[in-house]
Amino acid sequence: MSPAPELPFQLRYRSLFDPGRGFAFPCDARGQVELNRLSDRARNNYLYARAMVGRELAPPAVEPAGLH
Repeated sequence: MSPAPELPFQLRYRSLFDPGRGFAFPCDARGQVELNRLSDRARNNYLYARAMVGRELAPPAVEPAGLH
């Protein structure tokens, strides 16, 4: 079984208080993250990031994968 292909986009949540910090998750062009493809840790981080929008993190942005 070959590994799943990399998604060409990422959903990036940037920190409101610490520039350069945040979370990024592989997604499609519409910003849809496939939760089943994430590890347990990444899935927990994704759910945390969604819950912290407006408190600790800015709303997410869809970006081409590989950008930092």
